[in-house]
Amino acid sequence: EVNMLETPPYVSEVTATSRHYVDRLFDPDPQKVLQGVIDMKNAVIGNNKQKANLIVLGAVPRLLYLLQQGSSSSELRTECAVVLGSLAMGTENNIKSLVDCHIIPALLQGLLCPDLIFIEACLRCLRTVFISPVTPVQLLYTDPTVIPHLMSLLSRSQRTQEYITQIFSHCCKVTCIIFLSSMRNYLCTPEHQTVLFNHGAIQNIAPLLISPSYKVLFESATYLSYQGILLYYSLVTYCHKHELLFNTSLSPRRSCQSVVCVCFHCAQTLPCLVRMCSKERLLEERVEGAETLAYLMEPDVELQRIASVTDHLVAMLADYFKYPSSVSAITDIKRLDHDLKHAHELRQAAFRLYASLGSNDEDIRKKITETENMMDRIVSGLSESSIKVRLAAVRCLHSLSRSVQQLRTSFHDHAVWKPLMKLLQNAPDEVLVMASSTLCNLLLEFSPSKEPILESGVIELLCSLTQSDSPALRVNGIWALMNMAFQADQKVKGEIVRALGTEQLFRLLSDPDTNVLMKTLGLLRNLLSTRPHIDQIMSSHGKQILQAVTLILEGDHSIEVKEQTLCILANIADGNTAKELLMTNDDILQKIKYYMGHSNVKLQLAATFCISNLIWNEEDGSQERQDKLRELGFVDILHKLTQASDPNLCDRAKTAMQQYLA
Repeated sequence: EVNMLETPPYVSEVTATSRHYVDRLFDPDPQKVLQGVIDMKNAVIGNNKQKANLIVLGAVPRLLYLLQQGSSSSELRTECAVVLGSLAMGTENNIKSLVDCHIIPALLQGLLCPDLIFIEACLRCLRTVFISPVTPVQLLYTDPTVIPHLMSLLSRSQRTQEYITQIFSHCCKVTCIIFLSSMRNYLCTPEHQTVLFNHGAIQNIAPLLISPSYKVLFESATYLSYQGILLYYSLVTYCHKHELLFNTSLSPRRSCQSVVCVCFHCAQTLPCLVRMCSKERLLEERVEGAETLAYLMEPDVELQRIASVTDHLVAMLADYFKYPSSVSAITDIKRLDHDLKHAHELRQAAFRLYASLGSNDEDIRKKITETENMMDRIVSGLSESSIKVRLAAVRCLHSLSRSVQQLRTSFHDHAVWKPLMKLLQNAPDEVLVMASSTLCNLLLEFSPSKEPILESGVIELLCSLTQSDSPALRVNGIWALMNMAFQADQKVKGEIVRALGTEQLFRLLSDPDTNVLMKTLGLLRNLLSTRPHIDQIMSSHGKQILQAVTLILEGDHSIEVKEQTLCILANIADGNTAKELLMTNDDILQKIKYYMGHSNVKLQLAATFCISNLIWNEEDGSQERQDKLRELGFVDILHKLTQASDPNLCDRAKTAMQQYLA
């Protein structure tokens, strides 16, 4: 799975001040408050300055108030939790401010809500807060009902398993004296261990060692392995009895990872591996140490943070690029041959470890890019003769490209898009996948590299990737086009449609890979935004687009796919002339009508948005459209939906009904 920065498919450009965002939280109209929170969410992504401003201006208490109010809609409460989670991803001062505002009790109270999406948002925010070293872990144990309730939530979804096991693994690590010099300690007292044991920690967590989710697997094993003697031997006994370790249904890598995590209670492992990377060791040992560290740390943020401050590892790795040295070349021919033999392996191992270290933490990424000549070394690595070094270098670049700050600074200053584009011209698929993933991030709206990449003729290249036999390359090609089309001008959108071609676009809409289909729908949503663009594209391709939409709505697709498809119809219904294409297509109208009565609330809400845009009073011809839709029975359905149990659906139906009464 490609991990990269996410861009919402369809958001409004944020131009207001920080004060304006906070003021909107107090609007008497609940729908305006919801939109204000959504806009705030989009504004704080990757922007630590904006996060700090909003905290200072008092956004946190108001967000917590809205989150805890029973009168708040489920969507509003969820969006508040998401914004709070984003604020928590800033600096340690942000975390301190959130904790001082009593965010933890509020989020723990939110876990009592029956809405799973809201629960997941609260858990995700709690996870971010608790993995910070400035958060007092004893806050998890203040209320005796919290631990058993968290245990009961483990079975709700894969996400609840992931977040809860991450919370446990970070809050319950035994104090290890070996870590005293490199990290703030996470204390799990014998009393805490007893509480966890008595509430079924072993029985609830150990079975997750065979979870289909790699993150759940790793965090479960890490959490269990860091416990005291009581939980450790109980774990071994339980796993032996139920044959959970060395399970034959797991891949060798996952089974091995489980055992490694369980054995990781021996705290000397990580420092020993770091010491293997020092220049006093043999080159072979340094390669092995770096590659093993990269592998073990890949899914664990806390291990990455610990390693980054252990024995100056980040600076130590810079020495990997200094072989063969000029001294070796002059004084010792045998040493030169030895260094040449291992030079590629050293650079590959260093790039891989840098990629692993910087995959999650912004401070670590900054430390890496500030290491001597690091960006120049990455750029050089992209054109090395060794395919393994090129792959490791682009993997490192991809890891760093997840940082908004680095995209705006180091990536721009070193024009890394140029060697990246060159690499994309001719490379094996495994390199192409990673390089195109990185390109997706460089094409995000806030990236300074976006414009020069557009001018380099990248559209044709990306369109060719969408025709690849590799699903990963098709996903990346269409994902990059989706990012490129976000808030783009008509010229860029027209070039995308022309280069991709309607035939290929609709071939992607029937792609067997769901990820390809979802990103293609995202591209269509971005293309069909802004009324003049909607009308222009629909005037030339409306028939084919509606035909593809019809096939998806009739097909055997997931709720998420059909929701995205209905959102595209809602965008079309917002056009000036494009909406008439819907009004003259009785088949489409009947499908919208069907989904308004669907059992899934998301589909009902998306379909209701379509009708709301079609009947809006301020648009020309609204009366005729209202009359026709009344004859087709839409008013009766809207009236029923005003009594819906879901508050968002109810409010949207009432808003639509008001258009008939105005």
